[in-house]
Amino acid sequence: MDPVKAWNTIDSENMPVKVVRRSYLFPLIILVSASAFVGSLIFTNTELSPVYSILVGIKYFLLLFFTVYVTSYILGEITFPLDLGKDFSVSFRIIVFSVTPFLLCQILSCIFESLLFVNILGMYGLYIFWTGAEKLLNPPQYKKMPMLIAAVITLGGVYLGTSMLLNKIIDKIFFVFFA
Repeated sequence: MDPVKAWNTIDSENMPVKVVRRSYLFPLIILVSASAFVGSLIFTNTELSPVYSILVGIKYFLLLFFTVYVTSYILGEITFPLDLGKDFSVSFRIIVFSVTPFLLCQILSCIFESLLFVNILGMYGLYIFWTGAEKLLNPPQYKKMPMLIAAVITLGGVYLGTSMLLNKIIDKIFFVFFA
């Protein structure tokens, strides 16, 4: 609820990527994947076999994991020309903790597709990103907005592009092997 205080703690703990991934990111992504599986099984695909729901759960896991990693890498590449350093660990922590509100909203909206509008609450992650970038990267005022815009465009582009690609792959796998 208080990102400034949370970022102070995150900065002082200086957890490595492996710990953040294993103890924070994986549990959230697994919850989203499980909710996508349950939502697909119960509400979306009542006439398709349960294998499709399993593939949907796998798709969400791959989608979110890939999106976080690629966005973290690109954020590191973006911060380098802005003279803010190039540290994947810092970029990874900023991205992981910034997408948390979106992931929590995804848990609900993957189960109940009619609650898709709940994902708007994930926009709180922009504020978390802003405060995290201030604490961990300490950019000058004139570099904050371009960095935020670049990160949002990157995250959105990677998410949408990967989602479309995985949808095609999952559909092909299902209809070729399981339908």
